Amino acid sequence: MIVRSEAPCKTVPASPFDAGACVPNSLEHWAADRPDDIAIVDGDTTLTFRAWNDAADRAARGLLDLGAQPGDIIAIRSQIRHEWQIVHAAAAKLGCSVLPFNWRLTTVETRFVLEDSRATFLVFDDDDPAVCLAASEGLPLKARISLGAGQAPDVVRFANLIDTPAPTHLFSTGRPPLIIYTSGTTGRPKGVAMIRAEVTPEMLEYVQSIEAVDPQRAGAVTLLTLPMHHGAGPNLCWNALRAGNPIVMMRRFEPEAALAVIERWRVNHWTVVPTMLKRVASLAPDVLARYDISSIRSIRVGAAPVPSTVREWTIGHFGHVLHEGYGATEVGMIAHLRPEDMQRKPGSSGLPHRHVHIRIKDESGHALPAGQVGAVWVKSPVVIDRYLNGPMLGRDVLDSDSYFAVGDAGWLDEDGFIYLSDRIKDMIISGGVNIYPAEIEAAMITHPAVQDVAVIGIPDDEFGEAVKAFVELRPGMSLDADTLQAFIQPLLASYKRPRTIEFVAELPRSTMGKVLKRELRNPFWKNQERSV
Repeated sequence: MIVRSEAPCKTVPASPFDAGACVPNSLEHWAADRPDDIAIVDGDTTLTFRAWNDAADRAARGLLDLGAQPGDIIAIRSQIRHEWQIVHAAAAKLGCSVLPFNWRLTTVETRFVLEDSRATFLVFDDDDPAVCLAASEGLPLKARISLGAGQAPDVVRFANLIDTPAPTHLFSTGRPPLIIYTSGTTGRPKGVAMIRAEVTPEMLEYVQSIEAVDPQRAGAVTLLTLPMHHGAGPNLCWNALRAGNPIVMMRRFEPEAALAVIERWRVNHWTVVPTMLKRVASLAPDVLARYDISSIRSIRVGAAPVPSTVREWTIGHFGHVLHEGYGATEVGMIAHLRPEDMQRKPGSSGLPHRHVHIRIKDESGHALPAGQVGAVWVKSPVVIDRYLNGPMLGRDVLDSDSYFAVGDAGWLDEDGFIYLSDRIKDMIISGGVNIYPAEIEAAMITHPAVQDVAVIGIPDDEFGEAVKAFVELRPGMSLDADTLQAFIQPLLASYKRPRTIEFVAELPRSTMGKVLKRELRNPFWKNQERSV
C-alpha cells in the first residue's frame, strides 16, 4: 500500500521547461518535505524521495569523476526501470541531456544514433548488451555504463558508479535535459530537444492546459507502461514528480499483470497506446472480473487512433475515464478529446490545447475552411525550428508563421475539433510505435536483386497496423521472402521488419514515376472505419 499524503496537492514552482532546475528542484523539494514517502515502485524495488535524490547525487558525482560536463549527452538504452530515473535526475543536476533510444534497435541503428547525436556517455541495461558494446566500439565516448550485473572490458557498472557519497546541489546549466529521436520520412532518425531552456508565459499556460486535462491530486498513483524512449514516458514521470506523487513501473506490459498492479497499488492514472487496451479487452471475462480496478480515475490514450470498438469497451469496463490525446514530437501535445465529448464528437481527436493553433491547408498552401480535408499544420509554444545538429527547417516543413507540417491529413469542424482522415507522410503506427517506410525501403533496396520497394501499413486486429512490403525485382533476378528477411535482419529492428513481403512484377507509378502507395493501400483499408 502506498502512503498517501494528506497535504494539499501542490507542484514545485519550477518551470517544466527550465533545463537546469525542473527535475532536481522538484526531487530535492520532496526529498526534504516528504523524504520517506514512496516515489518509485519498480517490481520489488521501491525508492523514497530521499533515496532517489541521494542516488541521483551519487550518480552525478560519479559522472563528474568520469569527465561529465554541462552540455554532454548521455544516451541510454534501457527498458522501464528505476535506474533510468536516477540517471535522468543526475544528468539534470549536471546540465547534461539524456537521450533515451529504443532498446530494440540493431547495432547499425544504434551506432547511427550515437554518432548523429554526438553522445558522450552510453548507459545500457542487461537486455542484449552486445548490441551497445558493438555499436559503440571506437566511438569517442567518455564512458560506457552498464545497469546490469554483467562484466565487460572498459565498462563501468552503475552499482559502482553510485557507490561514492556526493555533495548535493550540483545544479548546472547546459543542454535541454531530454532529447528524443524520431525517425523521418527520409529514412534517418532525427533528434528533437523536448524541453526548452527559454521560458515564455505562453509555454507555461500551454503546459498548464495539458496538466488540467488530467490533474495530479494529492497522493495520486500513476502506472507507467509506456517506454522511456517515447516522449510520453518521461512526461508522465515528470508530472508525478512535480506533484510529489508515486509512480509504479512495469518493465514489460502484460494485460493481466497490469490489472493486478492497478488493484495492488490502487492506481489512479494510466496512459496507454490502443494496443494495450485491446490486449486487456481480449482477456476472458472471468479474468477481468478477478481484479478491482475501481481506483482508476483516468486512462489517457494516444500515439495511434482508437478504434470505436475499443473505445466503447474501455468506457464499459472502466467507466467514463477515457481521454484521447493527439500530438507530435516536433510540436508537443496538440489536442485532447475529453470523456464527455466522445459521444457528441465521434472520431474526433479533440480540441487544441491553449496557445496551439491548427491550420488545414490545400496543396498550394492556402488555408481551408471548416469541413474540408487538407494537410494539418500546427503552431505551438514548443514547435521546433531545427532538429538536433541540423540546419533550420525549410518552408516545406515550417512555414513563415511557424506552423509545422505534422504529416497528417484532416479537417476541423465548426467548433474547432480536429479530425484525422489519413497520413500524408507514410508513417505506420503499429502498437503505438511509429515506423517509417523510408527507413525500411532504404534497407531492403540494398539487396542486389531488388529493383524497388514500397512499404505500407495494413490493418491488424492487435497492433492497429502491420508492416507489409511490395518488392519489385531486377530483370532476370530471383529472390524469396525468407532470404530477403534474413538479409535485412541485421539492418532493422524486429518491429520494423515487414510482417509480409509480396513480390510484384511492377509497382504502380504515376506519370512522373512516383510509386502510388494509395493504390497498394486501398484494397486493405477499403472496408475499415478509418484509413489510418
